[in-house]
Amino acid sequence: MRPDSPCIAVCTTLYDEVCKGCGRTYVEVANWVFMNDEEREVVWQRIDAEATSWRYTTYKDRTNGNNAKS
Repeated sequence: MRPDSPCIAVCTTLYDEVCKGCGRTYVEVANWVFMNDEEREVVWQRIDAEATSWRYTTYKDRTNGNNAKS
């Protein structure tokens, strides 16, 4: 069973077309509460397939390229 939303409470849609936190577009974020289960599942499948948003990485993974010491 999936969570109610892909949101991880790190929203970047104010600056980005696709949220770095959850991987949804700003339109998907805005319309999430109006989507039915099938529409949400399509979004979930896309963000799972891409697996590029921060919900799929750890903080260490995100900071590793920023000269962070291990």
